[in-house]
Amino acid sequence: MTKSDLILRLAERNPHLFQRDIERIVATILDEITAALARGDRVELRGFGAFSVKHRAARIGRNPRTGESVSVAKKVVPYFKTGKELRERLNAQS
Repeated sequence: MTKSDLILRLAERNPHLFQRDIERIVATILDEITAALARGDRVELRGFGAFSVKHRAARIGRNPRTGESVSVAKKVVPYFKTGKELRERLNAQS
């Protein structure tokens, strides 16, 4: 599902709201999650999951094509851990 698909589904379920308002709501939520992660905060959505950041140290990697050693800089990457309710709903379908 893409961001635009999400907006369309929300618009279908909430015909009393304008689509431009739904777009603004979705954009605001995603912007706030992004800003919190950029500050190093953890974002938890009960029943859905938690977003956090993980720090990866600098290391020496290998170019798979040439086998040459390459230094990889330290970086911060986003991490998502599913919530219990989401895991249970996904596994109930199996």
